[in-house]
Amino acid sequence: MQIVVVNPITFDRFLKIRRRSVEICKSLQPEDVSVQPVDFVSPPKWHLAHTTWFFEQFVLTKNKPGYKAFNNDFAYYFNSYYNNVGERVLRANRGLMTRPTFQDILDYRIHVNQNMAEFLENEVQKQVYDIIEIGLQHEQQHQELLIYDIKYILGHQLSFPTINFQVTLNPELDNEIFTHYNEGLYRIGYEGEDFCWDNELGNHNVYIHDFEISNSLVTNKAFLDFIEDNGYNDFNLWHADGWDFIKKNNINCPLYWHKVDGTWYYYTIGGYKEVQLNLPVSHVSFYEASAFAEWKGMRLPTEFEWEVASSKLNYGQLWEWTNSAYLPYPKYTKAEGAIGEYNGKFMVNTMVMRGSSIATPNGHSRPTYRNFFTPDMRWQFSGIRLVKK
Repeated sequence: MQIVVVNPITFDRFLKIRRRSVEICKSLQPEDVSVQPVDFVSPPKWHLAHTTWFFEQFVLTKNKPGYKAFNNDFAYYFNSYYNNVGERVLRANRGLMTRPTFQDILDYRIHVNQNMAEFLENEVQKQVYDIIEIGLQHEQQHQELLIYDIKYILGHQLSFPTINFQVTLNPELDNEIFTHYNEGLYRIGYEGEDFCWDNELGNHNVYIHDFEISNSLVTNKAFLDFIEDNGYNDFNLWHADGWDFIKKNNINCPLYWHKVDGTWYYYTIGGYKEVQLNLPVSHVSFYEASAFAEWKGMRLPTEFEWEVASSKLNYGQLWEWTNSAYLPYPKYTKAEGAIGEYNGKFMVNTMVMRGSSIATPNGHSRPTYRNFFTPDMRWQFSGIRLVKK
């Protein structure tokens, strides 16, 4: 028996989320939207199309009678990594597509939005509602990725251009305090009726030893001390893999930092500025975060320690590296088909990040949210919180 529900997703909410993606790109020039300087950065135009393709592929094509695809080739152009759906353009080749044009993509979004408006006027099956919700959450994830990618694209231009869509860090607390937590069993994972990702499920007990965690993120000033103390040249501080990574890529400072005539500057979406010492250090890899912690005689928190302490943490400036590998929780179940590819197949060679960042859409974070990246990645809005050894 199919369960039919009155659709709890209003078109106003759907359109509000969808509109934000375009607003992020509103001050980009046509020359900006197709650029892909490295393979892990996707062109802004591709993000706008891919998030639209999701609704066309998984909702409209399968559930709206008589729906006609905007362009049959788009399923190939804008699939990301869903092997169950079919062939796709290789990720590294997304920047080769000058066509379809930016206007074609905007027209595509209008086409899908209009059809979704008609679809949302009616009752839907519970399983279809769940897919629409995943699509909205997916789009919000891509909005954050859009900001990462735009910053990387513009931050590697000679002129260091700015855009009107701003995200701004705030100074960290002046008085660093370490809060103690007693060892014992703690409940980990999502409990509730609202949306969460499947990788947050499998609520379970974890035994945690005594730990003390900082109330603030590491600042640019503290990280600059690490640089000036030759931290990037002391192999004793680094994982072997991290040491190989920084030496192979000639890394001696966070991403976007530049030393000019003895003064450190960095690129922000708001422009090229002198490094502000009281702001949290950002755009560091797991390797750099771990080496800094070792230099301080401390360590990174596990994702479970972070979750236990989250109610007392003022998080939300930067995603925070943890010392936990991204692995399934007990009783984790991967969904069948393409939706099952969303999280499960990445549970190898990646590290968990917790919290959220200034680029995260409002309402898109929670204490149990498990973000994940490979340990070398630096283009995301990443930061460091320390735990005493």
